[in-house]
Amino acid sequence: MKITPRRLLPSTSALSAFDAVARSGSFTAAAAALDLTQGAISRQIAQLEEQLGTTLVEREARGVRLTDKGRAYAEGVSEILSKIRSLSLDALSDNEDMRLRLAILPTFGTRWLMPRMPDFVRDNPGITISFATRIGQFDFRTENIDAAIHVGRPDWPDADCRFLMNETVVAVCTPEFLMAHPIARAEDLLDLPLLEMASRPGAWRHWFASLDVTAHRTEGMMFEQFSNVTQACLAGLGVALMPEFLIETELGSGRLVRALDWSVESESAYYLVRPRHRLDFAPARIFADWLAAKVSEFREEPNLILGW
Repeated sequence: MKITPRRLLPSTSALSAFDAVARSGSFTAAAAALDLTQGAISRQIAQLEEQLGTTLVEREARGVRLTDKGRAYAEGVSEILSKIRSLSLDALSDNEDMRLRLAILPTFGTRWLMPRMPDFVRDNPGITISFATRIGQFDFRTENIDAAIHVGRPDWPDADCRFLMNETVVAVCTPEFLMAHPIARAEDLLDLPLLEMASRPGAWRHWFASLDVTAHRTEGMMFEQFSNVTQACLAGLGVALMPEFLIETELGSGRLVRALDWSVESESAYYLVRPRHRLDFAPARIFADWLAAKVSEFREEPNLILGW
């Protein structure tokens, strides 16, 4: 039997610390998320880098930056940790027939879905949900997931895509950024740093096109998650194109403001996706009907800002 070298098997503590730093872009935020000290996070990262013999994280004045190897490593580590959590929950579960394994989008899950989940738990006490964070499409069979909330187009292979909602996107920045960079028309944005999601490379071009502006240069700082885009925007790094209903708090508090008084319906929409070979799985079917009802209620809320 071949034994894997010790240096190729870092501790889960070190991997969790690195994953938290990669997601938050900050040692301080990672420490708060894991309920550790900043020093403990720093030591875990240092030990991981020493074990691997490479630099994963560059310390900078305003936070941290992943190296090229760090970004690649972070993507894989995130998937592995998620899989371990899922397997651990499966091992602990004593009623797999009523366990729903649900993949959620980070920001949508935190800001829209979670505040409504107590209603589902109250009304369906026999169903236990295991949450996993996923961005983009994956294979339901290999990931052992029963349903996923997806943003994009209804083009998931071998899956049923149930439409949930559209979204309206707006260009936002901090009041300080807007004061330093006055914006009178859409063309003014072309000379400013634009923040965007890696999963939506054409979002800015679509936004400019809705104003009949030809955007020859829309490439900007790229992020994997909306939470990271929001934090970068709040840090004054540029102008972000954000789904309006996901940044209600920041807009309401004045921490973010519209860079231009214009909104447009995104080319992407939200869907609940279920594998076709598991459409009869009761917990997923019950959740799908409950979620559709919650979306319907949301559409009827006053001051709805989805642009419908």
